Amino acid sequence: MTLPSIPVLALLTPTGESGSGISVLLFQVALIFGIFYFLIIRPQRRQRAQHEKLLAALQKGDQIVTTGGIVGEVVHLKDNEITIRSGESKLVVLRANITNVLNRQASEKPA
Repeated sequence: MTLPSIPVLALLTPTGESGSGISVLLFQVALIFGIFYFLIIRPQRRQRAQHEKLLAALQKGDQIVTTGGIVGEVVHLKDNEITIRSGESKLVVLRANITNVLNRQASEKPA
């Protein structure tokens, strides 16, 4: 039994269309990238910028929450390290590990 001889190029192009398959594919890829950009990438950039702004405005006396869930008051600020007082303990926390500032006004909190 022998298989019919069909050119490989004929299998790759849809019947009735000659050459428009690539343009449709490129349009679909661009559409998917646009959806990812507006639903995922853009909101994450905006949220990261708001978080960096929040960390830059950190002051002594602010009530903060760390990524580990520790709530404390800022006692001392350095470049990258922040000393907080939580209960009877003093802790040194990296600035990047601060999740939220609790005592900011509602207009300053990120959405």
